[in-house]
Formats: sequence, structure tokens, C-alpha cells
Amino acid sequence: MFNKANLSNTANAANQDQLVWKMLFDRQTALLHRRAVPAFSQGLARLGLRREAIPDIGQLSATVREHTGWQLAPVGRPFEPAAFFELLAERKFPIVTRIRPMHRFDFSPEPDLFHDLFGHVPMLLDEGLADFLHALALAYRAQPANSPAREQLWALYFFTAEFGLVQHEGQPRLYGAGLLSSAGEIHHCVNEYTPRPAFDLATVLHTPVTGTRYQNQYFMLPAWEQLTDCVEELAGMLAVVRA
Repeated sequence: MFNKANLSNTANAANQDQLVWKMLFDRQTALLHRRAVPAFSQGLARLGLRREAIPDIGQLSATVREHTGWQLAPVGRPFEPAAFFELLAERKFPIVTRIRPMHRFDFSPEPDLFHDLFGHVPMLLDEGLADFLHALALAYRAQPANSPAREQLWALYFFTAEFGLVQHEGQPRLYGAGLLSSAGEIHHCVNEYTPRPAFDLATVLHTPVTGTRYQNQYFMLPAWEQLTDCVEELAGMLAVVRA
């Protein structure tokens, strides 16, 4: 039986989602002016992301595949690290299809549609970052299920692809999706009292991960090239551990 009430509720929910997207898009693009790496704004432009409408995941996936060979995989909820890295090993990036509610506007403790589409996808058009994620996922897959190395690889992902900074023309620039998609996280990160130590692979691998609050510190790459350079260093460390 046709239910007008259900149809109305669905329409209202869709309108609310569009409003959240629009407000988040406006706020983040304003905050990220001269704060994000150039690759982010370039990716945003290539994808054609705009404030007026939540983008179509299938169309975005086709664009990403054309540039870096990756695809987007819509999912209903965030994955645990093992399932997440398995997708990344196949050059597929999971996109959570729900968007945060209004009361989580400034900070979402879990990945949502805005975090994934606005924060991650533009950076997937950068070949260096895309290759880094793939190498990281293959390294994770190669470790035993109960290996401490898996926790360390998750920490490396977390403090780069989620909350990473890099020096660009003498200034810190944001490239981690958790920063790019959260006003609250940006304000906390740029606070003069928040530690932003230089990126050191051994330190990062042994730094505890938390996703339920703002980070205690953010690691800063001295140059974008070090992101790919650390893959070789990581391979050497894991070889020593296995030996």
C-alpha cells in the first residue's frame, strides 16, 4: 500500500542530507584555503565536486579509475582494518553512504559520506598517495592476522592518510582526510599548543591510534616525496621482523 508518510519522511531525510553536505562543503572549502596541499584542490576541481548536491559515487569512481586505476566501493558502515585494507589491496576505496547528522557537524567520530567523498577521494587522484595506500595494504595483507605489525601499519595509515601534514613551500599543509573533512579537527591541529612533530616512521608506527576525539599530535612530512620513500623503509623494517 502506498504510504505518503514514509515517502515524505524519505524526502525530508534526503533534503536534510543535502543541507548537511552543502553546509559542510562551504565551511571546509573556506577553512582549507591555503591550508590544504595543492593536490587536494586540484582533485576537487577534477572531480567537479560542488556544494549544490551530493555527488554520484558511480560517476566519481569512473573519474578516479581514469586517473589512478582505483575504484570507489559504496558500503553501509565503516570496516575493521583487515577488511578495509583488503579492499585497498584491490585498489578499491570504501565509501560510507550515510552522512553525519547535524549534531555531529563539526566532528564525526566515524567515517561518513562527507569524510570519504570530500576528504579522501580528491587525494586519490594523486598518484603518489594512491600508490602509497596500495603498498600499505599489500604490506598489511602479508602479515599474519595476529601480528603486531598489522597494528603498526594501521597507525601509519592513520597518521598519514587520515591526519597527515606536509611542509609545502615552507608552510604546513593538510592532506589527511580526517583533517580535510572536520572543522573541529582543523582548529585543533593549527592551535599553537598542539604538537606537530616531524614525521619519523619508527615513531609513527608505535604511536597509539584514537578515532573518538581530536588527536594529541599530528606528524609532518618534510616533503611529499617522503610518503613514498617510507614504503621502502617500512619494507626493510618488516623484513627484519620476519627474519
